[in-house]
Amino acid sequence: MSTVKHITLTLLAIFTATLLPAQAKKPTLMILPSDNWCEQRYFMTEFDNQGTKQKVPNYKQSFQEDTELGQVISKTGSLMIDRGFPLKDAEQEIKAIEARTAEDNMTTSTNSGSGISESPLDKLKNKAKADILIQIWWKVNKDNSVSFVLEAFDAYTSKRIASSTGNGQPSSDIVPVKLEKAILGNIEGFANQLQAHFDDMFNNGREILLTIKKWESWDKNFETEINDEEITDHINKWMQGNTVKGRFNMSDATENKIRFEQVRIPLYDKNNQALDARAFAKGLQKHLKAEPFKFEVKLMTRGLGEAILVLGEK
Repeated sequence: MSTVKHITLTLLAIFTATLLPAQAKKPTLMILPSDNWCEQRYFMTEFDNQGTKQKVPNYKQSFQEDTELGQVISKTGSLMIDRGFPLKDAEQEIKAIEARTAEDNMTTSTNSGSGISESPLDKLKNKAKADILIQIWWKVNKDNSVSFVLEAFDAYTSKRIASSTGNGQPSSDIVPVKLEKAILGNIEGFANQLQAHFDDMFNNGREILLTIKKWESWDKNFETEINDEEITDHINKWMQGNTVKGRFNMSDATENKIRFEQVRIPLYDKNNQALDARAFAKGLQKHLKAEPFKFEVKLMTRGLGEAILVLGEK
């Protein structure tokens, strides 16, 4: 190889390497009003979570009745889009969920006849499948300035991963414009926190929870031996082979229950589709239904980030 050609190829490799960080995949975002903002404006509702009443934001009502919210989210979203972050439209996703409500209400379990228990936010997470939820709070001060709080949460674990607070300058602008200007002065640090979290997930896997239980009617437990190994050990081996870098924590292991925390799963499956707790647990479900186990396994989920397998029947 000639010296000139060698130098050219070397420079090309260096140039390509410098482009890679800019081409790094960005997390998908969804922006919602904060719980506190909804509480202050009485956009809250109750839902029955298996007999327990829970108070949650009524996002549908907030989008329909508040004249500023749609503009505020649009302005904030445009700042994130300008920085390369894909954005899911929360209002449109909520409308799509409403269209499916009747179908969900008719869905019951095979054996008990009980219905699906899911919070409104879980429904939204499952439909939109955003990586990160951004919640925004704001208020207009007496001097005609605006204060804001931006908080970002991992949509799978609900852990806070980024935050930004600030105040805008007093002005006669409409509220969405005031807020856009105020956020603009703080957006870079916030965006960097989001990207750092996503980069960690890309390199080390997305974090989920996985719990494995048994029905009382099952004639086995997790200490039962199959091919000279306890069922717990078989499950542990599967986890080691299917998590990112074998990273997970078995926080509880008894004859009746196994609980895995800080389970790191790939962000995407082989078809480049986002992988959530259900899809990951589906792999273990298939493993336990095959030889040499041939167990009946029921799969349930809580949001995007927690899956539950129950062995013995469906």
